[in-house]
Amino acid sequence: MLVRLLYASRAVDTTVEAIDAILSQSRQSNPACGITGILCYGGGIFLQAIEGGRMAVSDLFGHIQKDKRHKDVVLLHYEEISERRFGGWTMGQVNMSRINTSILLKYAEKPELDPYSVSGKVSLALLEELMATASIMGRA
Repeated sequence: MLVRLLYASRAVDTTVEAIDAILSQSRQSNPACGITGILCYGGGIFLQAIEGGRMAVSDLFGHIQKDKRHKDVVLLHYEEISERRFGGWTMGQVNMSRINTSILLKYAEKPELDPYSVSGKVSLALLEELMATASIMGRA
């Protein structure tokens, strides 16, 4: 049974090194667990979709909730899926500083990443558009 989980959190340490460490760790750990997904980071906020088996996704989300590098972790969306949308990525990364602000304004009141102020479905639509517009880096 495949599932998709979407969550938001705030970074405790917003240095480039700390964010890169989180991305690097997910790219190393996720393949062995069958996890794929995409990570957006901007303005101190993470927006991440993770896909995989129900238990693997549940275990990973439990780990994220306890991870001291994250705070204000909130579940935005969870669904059973028949196929992956982010299957080509062990963890794709969106560079929010290079995003056309019109994409952000399409889904939110302000041109900034703020999944706390929109629905989970809106956040997922934003991720899908970022994927469709080739705004995602790091297929590895």
